[in-house]
Amino acid sequence: PAAVAELKKMGFASVVNLREASEAGADIDAEAAAAKAAGINFIHLPFNAARPDPALVDNFLKAVTDRKNDPAFIHCASGNRAAAVWMIKRMQIDKWDADRAGTEAAALGLTNPALKTFALEYAQAHKR
Repeated sequence: PAAVAELKKMGFASVVNLREASEAGADIDAEAAAAKAAGINFIHLPFNAARPDPALVDNFLKAVTDRKNDPAFIHCASGNRAAAVWMIKRMQIDKWDADRAGTEAAALGLTNPALKTFALEYAQAHKR
């Protein structure tokens, strides 16, 4: 929450929080309040890494392709979930191939093999 005002100063139009409210230190309500106070859009999409939900990805893609949310600051706790959904965005929206998207996702923090598999399978099942 303390960083949200600085994100606004950096030019971000939105914050996409992928953390579940039950995670230690997540404080979703405080981050949402900070976003409101800073005049930045706040989108909470709780992403359970153990049971990834394709519907969450659908909502993520809708949020990050909405011009009012661009650019978006996307975060979770470790970077794994944020990098996984960004990888999907790169393949689905930006039409990157899986190798290029995977390389960027790894650089962004994707180290969880199950989340990488989820991203690849989602992209394959939802080809545009």
